[in-house]
Amino acid sequence: MAGKQARRIAKFIEPLRVEPGSRVDLSDFDPRYKAGMKKRDGVRLLESGVELLAEYQARLAAQDTYGVLFCLQAMDAGGKDGTIRHVMSGVNPQGVHVSSFKVPSTEELDHDYLWRYARRLPARGDIAIFNRSHYEEVLVVRVHPEVLDRQRIPDAAHGSALWDRRYREINDWERHLTDNGFKVVKVFLNLSKEEQRTRFLKRIDLPEKNWKFSGADVRERKYWDDYQEAFAEMLSATSTPWAPWYVVPADRKWFARICAAAVLAHTLIEIDPRYPVVDEEARQDLRAARRRLKKEAPKGAPADPYAARHELSG
Repeated sequence: MAGKQARRIAKFIEPLRVEPGSRVDLSDFDPRYKAGMKKRDGVRLLESGVELLAEYQARLAAQDTYGVLFCLQAMDAGGKDGTIRHVMSGVNPQGVHVSSFKVPSTEELDHDYLWRYARRLPARGDIAIFNRSHYEEVLVVRVHPEVLDRQRIPDAAHGSALWDRRYREINDWERHLTDNGFKVVKVFLNLSKEEQRTRFLKRIDLPEKNWKFSGADVRERKYWDDYQEAFAEMLSATSTPWAPWYVVPADRKWFARICAAAVLAHTLIEIDPRYPVVDEEARQDLRAARRRLKKEAPKGAPADPYAARHELSG
């Protein structure tokens, strides 16, 4: 059954995967794609996906060998926060850490551009989520070159080769992470310009959503085409065999969440973390402890309530 489920998930996300070495044209990816699925079916599917993630996250933590870095990129109002909230709703919060990256601090600008992201990487057994990520360094910084001036990099590092060099450095960094047991999962929530306009208006029209809106969001819309070009270049240059990109249709929030959950589940299934098996000496200690605890049972109470309920022997 597990193998059948794994194959079904792999088949579902395959159309979303950016083939390493391919040239990406975002017009080839429909933001409203839903794989012929109905929303009511999608809600049930997401629930089962969340249960699956909870199981594998517990195994990942118990094994304590691999870590997972889950990167989410999108235009403003792309649904990153909601995706995190829904997809990770069933996992143990002790094993999941979310980092959102805003304008870098003075301390962060005193280091190389990857430093602040490296500080938030997961430990073994954990899942780290980057709400925006190191890819901001080839997106926002590319669309707004004035940001690069604040990074105070040497003059010799500027020039037309800067972006290609950053792509290479990011690819090498992610290869280093995966070689050392830290899987990198990358999802781009592909939102249409019209859907973004609709979501911005909703944030303005509903008082309880006003806090989510900033006038800067609308001002950034005039750079829409520049961002689309930057995203396409980034996806083309940094979708690798060890850390591929997935372009997730984001106009329908419910479907985007299913896709993100499926991509993360696929990664965990490939890791296939297992609960540690104790050695014979440890098993002897367990049996001795069990005997002592059974003897402490109050009069009239089952010696081992759990074993009684589940018809376990011994």
